[in-house]
Amino acid sequence: MRVIIKWMSQRPWFFRSLRVILAIAIAWLLNEFPFYSIESYSYDLRVKLRPPPKPTNHIALVAVDKETHTFLNREPDFADHVELLKAIRKDGPKAIIYTFSPTTMKGNLRAQKKWIKLTQQIPNFYVAVNDIISKGNEQRIQLPTPFGDVPTQTAVISSDSNKYAEDDVSRRLMIQVDGKATLHMQMAQFYNGIIDPYQYRGSFELLNSVQNYVDYAPAGTYPIQSFINIASQRFPLGTFTNKIVFVGRDTLEDAKDYVRTPYSKNIVAMSKLEAYANVLDTLIRNSSPIRAPYWFNLLLTACISLITVQALWRRRPVEGIFILFGTIISFCLLSYVLFAAFGLWITMAQPLLSVFICYYFFIPYRLIKENKKSWEYIQKNKLLTQVEELKTNFLSMMSHDLKTPLARIQGMADIVLQSGQNLTEDQRGALKNINNSSEELTYFISSILSLSRVESEAVKLHLQSRDVNAVLQEVVDKLVPLAKDKEIQLITEFEPLFSIKIDVDLIKQVFTNIIENAIKYSSQNSKVMISTEEVEGQIIIQVADQGIGIGAAELPNVFMKFYRSTDAKNSPIKGSGLGLYLAKYFIELHRGDISVESLEEQGSTFSVKLPTELNH
Repeated sequence: MRVIIKWMSQRPWFFRSLRVILAIAIAWLLNEFPFYSIESYSYDLRVKLRPPPKPTNHIALVAVDKETHTFLNREPDFADHVELLKAIRKDGPKAIIYTFSPTTMKGNLRAQKKWIKLTQQIPNFYVAVNDIISKGNEQRIQLPTPFGDVPTQTAVISSDSNKYAEDDVSRRLMIQVDGKATLHMQMAQFYNGIIDPYQYRGSFELLNSVQNYVDYAPAGTYPIQSFINIASQRFPLGTFTNKIVFVGRDTLEDAKDYVRTPYSKNIVAMSKLEAYANVLDTLIRNSSPIRAPYWFNLLLTACISLITVQALWRRRPVEGIFILFGTIISFCLLSYVLFAAFGLWITMAQPLLSVFICYYFFIPYRLIKENKKSWEYIQKNKLLTQVEELKTNFLSMMSHDLKTPLARIQGMADIVLQSGQNLTEDQRGALKNINNSSEELTYFISSILSLSRVESEAVKLHLQSRDVNAVLQEVVDKLVPLAKDKEIQLITEFEPLFSIKIDVDLIKQVFTNIIENAIKYSSQNSKVMISTEEVEGQIIIQVADQGIGIGAAELPNVFMKFYRSTDAKNSPIKGSGLGLYLAKYFIELHRGDISVESLEEQGSTFSVKLPTELNH
């Protein structure tokens, strides 16, 4: 076993080939199952979302509706139907088809005989029978006595009840049964001349019939004439001329007069009358959807399975999820476009299921791999954390240990300067250099200590209600001597402000750093402007100088830890590169914002925004 594992681990191509084989195997296995319910749902959704087909204007519908019942106060009898047929025949129809059986009609015997005789006199009159003609069973479509001589023809609208989706939705139509054309095909021949049922788009064999799918339009697409209006001859001439006229019921009283369609599974989703019109128009237009062949669906499922596997194994988890969602969305869009533009029906159930099955099949192995990496990262992180703690403790210890002797050096230098009257100028200069160097080193150590507190997240706000102008004035007063040394004028323009809650020590540290930098990097006899104003619930503090400025390429980096611009590095002014980093951290701790605008040799303007109400 160890030999096998070692052999496999030394040959990564073996794992890649195994993943490909497994992905293709999953695709093949899925395509062996039809998943009728899922596929029918996706088909219905595409039917609803696509642009509906346009009627051919070769069909007219007449319905016994509520208006007819209201007018007659009863169901139309044979005498009413005689008047109806006379009115329609007078307008020169191509054919007249009753979608319900005359055995359900009422009336006296004389009117009944008259209606039967009239049906035999009208060319292309049929009663549509929802029974399948089979050899030796031709009598089934004949009506019982006394309607045996009334012309009948099979016109089946099938529903997916025992096969396919089993939801009673009518999606398919029959073109031919046992080698005999159905009524719909016979009527369609008047307009398209197609004799061979296999010349229709999307035709397929099922048991002893040739079928295809109905190219449905939404309910209400075909206008329906009221029975009473036609029987009373209240319709314009030409309404039925050269058209196939379907006569049926649409009273919302009998579920048998309605069918479920891809648009709706409601029990009265569409009248059978309008369903017949959709079936016939599908054949006239020859616009039935075409199902993609098995090999095409298999290839598509295999491609999506391979994409899923590759996304899981070769991409980071977040990237892999985005790739999977992108693949699913792209596939759904492709399916919709092909269906809406070309009537091509590609299966969606198998490709979509392949994504989920491949995901749940391969994700455990990916998790094992990721867990192993995570464990290694955790161990490395522990080591790095220990090193970081050692570094922090060392810096903190060194900083604290250095502050005391530095304070002594600085104190002693101040004492000697103040009490030494017999000092030469060189000695005084040396003592001043000692003092300045001590101050610089003290500032650097303070910055290191602040950095240690920031990185250990030990900085907590001690909020006080203070006037920002007063805090800024204290900072400015403290830096006046430094500005006088360079003959720099500090100008303040403070707008009256309400007190806000701030951490005074941190805010002082921020503006001490910004104003001190403005003085240090400005030339002799220049100006530094400090201003405040309140705008839309924010206090804006700006510090503008006329110094050396910062290059455009370096501006995005000025708030980075230990970063110093090229000009700053080349200048004699020393710095740690921590001041602006800490300033940004402290301002953001106050839920504020700090930014800078600068042009080389023209100066810089630092802008700080603080909220008037600080919510933590």
